[in-house]
Amino acid sequence: MTQIRTHMAPEFTDAGARWYKSSYSDGAGNNCVEVADLTGTAYAGVAIRDSKDPHGPALLVDPALFIAFVQGIRYS
Repeated sequence: MTQIRTHMAPEFTDAGARWYKSSYSDGAGNNCVEVADLTGTAYAGVAIRDSKDPHGPALLVDPALFIAFVQGIRYS
């Protein structure tokens, strides 16, 4: 898999994605990011979308890239 690909979010939901909102998303509906673990599917990655646009675009990233991203944020 290339490291990042763009899909439409419903495509992942149709594949059984369970979306989880970031604990850093605010309650006012701003800055809302959701992720779905698709490593056990044919997509073999982590999907990321804007929760305000659940039918819009979503990124599919390699799991190792997603882990590095989260660790970079956590420890910076």
